[in-house]
Amino acid sequence: MDTMIFSEKDYKKMIETAVNVSVIGVLVLCQGLLPIHAGNVRVAQVTAPDFDTGQIKMRILNEFSPEVRKKNFDTMVRQKYPKAVINDITSGVKHVKLTKYYAGKPVRINVVEVDMKLAKDLELTPALSSNQTLKSRRTISTIAKNNNAVVALNGTYFKPQTGVPLGTLMINKKMYTGPVYDRVAMGIFDNGFDIARVQLNATVKGSGKTIKVDNINQPRMLSTYVLAYTPDWGKTSPYAPKYGMNLLVEDNVITKASANPVEIPENGYVISGPKSVLEPLLEKKDAKLTVNTSPEWKNVKHIISGGPYLVKDDEVFVDMTAQKLGAIGGRNPRSAIGYTADNNLILVAVDGREGSSIGMTLMELARFMKQIGCTNAMNLDGGGSTVMYVKGQIVNNPHQKGGIPLSNAIILSSINDD
Repeated sequence: MDTMIFSEKDYKKMIETAVNVSVIGVLVLCQGLLPIHAGNVRVAQVTAPDFDTGQIKMRILNEFSPEVRKKNFDTMVRQKYPKAVINDITSGVKHVKLTKYYAGKPVRINVVEVDMKLAKDLELTPALSSNQTLKSRRTISTIAKNNNAVVALNGTYFKPQTGVPLGTLMINKKMYTGPVYDRVAMGIFDNGFDIARVQLNATVKGSGKTIKVDNINQPRMLSTYVLAYTPDWGKTSPYAPKYGMNLLVEDNVITKASANPVEIPENGYVISGPKSVLEPLLEKKDAKLTVNTSPEWKNVKHIISGGPYLVKDDEVFVDMTAQKLGAIGGRNPRSAIGYTADNNLILVAVDGREGSSIGMTLMELARFMKQIGCTNAMNLDGGGSTVMYVKGQIVNNPHQKGGIPLSNAIILSSINDD
């Protein structure tokens, strides 16, 4: 049997032919929509649109030809950041260093922009500082190297004393922590992103009753809240609230009730809340925890929270007061994440609190994210936490050399790495 061998030139010619045929097909279809007459009766009146065949051809080539897509990405980034230093990190990943001026003073900015279709061997995911417990902090270089990350940026807020993330964090469809004040979060899917204010929709069912669970692996805010603590929280749960109880659940069966801290089993969790609310579960001692979010976000793989919004549906939108983030106003180092209409990912780190870079206000950051093409974007933890890692190096200038130890980060790493 004869073997057909295609050279690169043959492949390009084949793609070009397919594109030309597609364009012709579109034009033929449009001709078919012209007015049809039957005698003096007009049957249809549809005007063919004024198509730019060159533009259609380029869009199709951009989708099916990696070479064309790379060229277009290179051109777009150069035009978007005309006075910046631009470095190629890997296929589809650009690191951009630039300086902007506000009130005549400099602000140093690092941007990583990613064409996710070109960077098809990379995955965006949150990463914890430890795979053993939420109560951990490590430098971003350590987090990045432990996960073979090409790029890393500090992630969501966390409790400084313990390292427990404060807000929604899901990794590989596993919910580690629930939302705080239903703050905005980014959902990461196989084929794109979404940003919305997220609430927890969780319940524990047992003894024929359904009880609302207010949060997962978060510090208690109200004594009336029902909280769930999984093994990721640590070895033991906190004390139950006043007039409350802790229920130890193993394999969906309640095996212990106590007001004191309870050891959290690997095959279960601890439910903690008011005794009057939880006591009915002891009737049959069965308990099943179900965790969802609102919005539901079907097929979401990862979620990382932040706040406030910076860009919402292509408009500058800073809801700092609504998300109870008044304490982070002013001019500071900033971190942000967003995406464009074409699902390009954008990560930003802004230096501040020094003469050579004065930082940004949230409104300035929002306008910058909009300016560089984000249709949706949100603020991440900033201040002393702001640190960006690219290909083995810290590329910004955090106040503490190397950046402070962090609870978590958002990383780009190879999908082929175990």
